[in-house]
Amino acid sequence: MSISQGQLLETYSNNHPNEVLLVKLKLDGELDEIMIFKGFSSSLVHATAFDPDIPVISDRAEILTIDRLTTPYTPHQPNYIQQGITWKEFQAGLAQSTTS
Repeated sequence: MSISQGQLLETYSNNHPNEVLLVKLKLDGELDEIMIFKGFSSSLVHATAFDPDIPVISDRAEILTIDRLTTPYTPHQPNYIQQGITWKEFQAGLAQSTTS
């Protein structure tokens, strides 16, 4: 069984508790923004289910960009580590960090 996009991002977030991920994606033609912190995801655009077993990021979603920010997250003054990472770049970075 392969790990989903959302699970991968949540695992990364859980392993990097000093970071917040801001994920911009498109699902069924609609744009959404997901914030992931300490392994938990929440939509900033749509309602998020209370059940953590219901994935916030569908496997059908097209991840457009991922921003890495430092904690604490302040919406009016975000502190970016890295912006505009593509899904492929993020995956490549993960693969590289596990082989280092």
